[in-house]
Amino acid sequence: MEKTQELYWKKVLGLIRNVLIVWFLCSYGAGIMFAGALDKIKLGGYPLGFWFAQQGSIYIFVALIFIYAKLMGKIDEEFDVAED
Repeated sequence: MEKTQELYWKKVLGLIRNVLIVWFLCSYGAGIMFAGALDKIKLGGYPLGFWFAQQGSIYIFVALIFIYAKLMGKIDEEFDVAED
């Protein structure tokens, strides 16, 4: 039983780590650090770095919520702790 719980939490923490990495790359990376390089590309008439800082990161954050929920549900089902 102890080994199963350890594997469950390892997968959950791995998922959280990956979601936070994507969140960081989109918000801080694309919106701040790489904004100058991304500004050379236009999206809807606006520089891509500006778009990520103002709108793109919000879309990605919402998508991350749904992706996290779906993947967390799969992990819960794998370890038979899913809610009905």
